Amino acid sequence: MKNILVTIDFDVQTTLLIDHAYKLANAFDSKIWLVHIAAPDPDFVGYDVGPQYIRDSRAHELREEHRRLQSYAKELNKKRIEAEGLLIQGATIEMIIQESKKLHVDLIIAGHHKHNFLYNAFISSVSREIIEISKIPILIIPYE
Repeated sequence: MKNILVTIDFDVQTTLLIDHAYKLANAFDSKIWLVHIAAPDPDFVGYDVGPQYIRDSRAHELREEHRRLQSYAKELNKKRIEAEGLLIQGATIEMIIQESKKLHVDLIIAGHHKHNFLYNAFISSVSREIIEISKIPILIIPYE
């Protein structure tokens, strides 16, 4: 196992996923790819981009997310684990699968929030969709 992709959503449980990835990477001498999929730009989904202050706000948000990813990667590097953070815009599931293939990922690590029946009946979770689509092994970490 040479490449591990960790899906990062900046949830309060993000460090739980990174800790699991660290243990595996340390045991198998793997590289960790910390990947956050940001929502696509409004013009990508058919809407006008809006006034400049909205574009500036969105750019600031993306810079901050990228900075956080780099910070996580830097902490792993300090522990002698090769790690990189990637911020990608697009449709979440498709981009995770596409990046996993491009990076030759051997394992995807994703978190899972427990939801009630109504939520599950009407809204699918990212982890569930990755399981259904991916041909790459997936480790689902339940959030507390």
